[in-house]
Amino acid sequence: MLTDLLTKMLGPEHADVVAAIRVFVAVNILVAFVAGSAVFFIWLERKVAGRIQDRLGPTRVGGKFGWLQTIADGIKLLVKEDLIPGAADQMLFRLGPYIAFCGAFMAFVALPFANGWVAKPLSIGVFFMLAVMSTEVFGIILAGYGSGSKWALFGGMREAAQMVSYEVPMALCVLVPVIVAGSMDLNYVAKQQDWLWKWYVFHDPFTFVAFWTYFCCATAQCKRAPFDLAEAESELVAGFHTEYSGLRWSFFFMAEYGAMFAVSGIAVNLFLGGWNIGFLPNELQAMMGVFANLIGVVVFILKAWLLVFVMMWVRWTLPRLRIDQVMMTCLKYLLPISCVLLLGVSVWQAFVPVILARIVGYLLCALTIGGLGWVVFNLFTITTKLPVSGVPNLWTPGGSAKDLAKT
Repeated sequence: MLTDLLTKMLGPEHADVVAAIRVFVAVNILVAFVAGSAVFFIWLERKVAGRIQDRLGPTRVGGKFGWLQTIADGIKLLVKEDLIPGAADQMLFRLGPYIAFCGAFMAFVALPFANGWVAKPLSIGVFFMLAVMSTEVFGIILAGYGSGSKWALFGGMREAAQMVSYEVPMALCVLVPVIVAGSMDLNYVAKQQDWLWKWYVFHDPFTFVAFWTYFCCATAQCKRAPFDLAEAESELVAGFHTEYSGLRWSFFFMAEYGAMFAVSGIAVNLFLGGWNIGFLPNELQAMMGVFANLIGVVVFILKAWLLVFVMMWVRWTLPRLRIDQVMMTCLKYLLPISCVLLLGVSVWQAFVPVILARIVGYLLCALTIGGLGWVVFNLFTITTKLPVSGVPNLWTPGGSAKDLAKT
């Protein structure tokens, strides 16, 4: 739409200028979105952590919900002194956080937020996103090696081994819906999932399991707990970014939260219908035009945010694994499972009749919706049991430990 408007204003003879303006606008929108998402995710993670740990989280800066706490912390990071250790390699130390951020940011170039709303349409969008996201590991290695600290070096090497290992089963799980769709174009794959029961997570048992396997691998690839071995405070101080402070330190976290949204966006486009609500056909959405795309952007972002929220939920629920357990989970379990899923979906596509495949898809969709409904029903109908008669309630002002000892 922007390209057509600029072409009408400047004329077709200025096609190069139009393309340059389009790229400039797209890059700035993506940078603002990644930075804004990081600010929101940091606030959300604090609130999620507080809720799970029976705390309030930020409540001071920006009203009772602490909306501006992340902004205040960002200003604090900007004014902090930028320190470089004497034993560090100054060039590598400076390059590390920027390479890590660029690896996560470049993935957004091929990520469609709505039908045709993508910075750079690519027929190999999935391959491009996985490839550029894997370059984040170079920034982590440079940060660990260039810091001149053995703890940072251990953290960088440990994280490099983890990320490279988990990229293999994650890529194999990505191939499962790609085989079903017959394309690596994320825009095309999402358009095939207009109805809820057509979402590829419900296509067959192999795609259903592939979604959860992919999400587990993506969590590890983003250095999130219980796979956050690079930042094991009890062992490595703060891992590969131990020696960083100020603005450069914040770039690592922007890269992490950007990667979380990127892998969630891939999952949404490949498994969860992309920007489709699930109850509107493509023909009706085409008639709605730009309005449908605006709704699609909101739906897509909400779906991706939901997956990011689950990552946060898992982080503050499960304990951290040991490094041998992390690598064993990948090489001994997730890698064979992803290979079986890839083989299984290939056989399914080749030999299972279309009618039987549709029936299985309907059953998976119905069972999933029924299971989610049952969980939600139980969450809202749980009642708190009253204390046993004769035993004082310690949570009331009249109850005390002495009373409990007497009983």
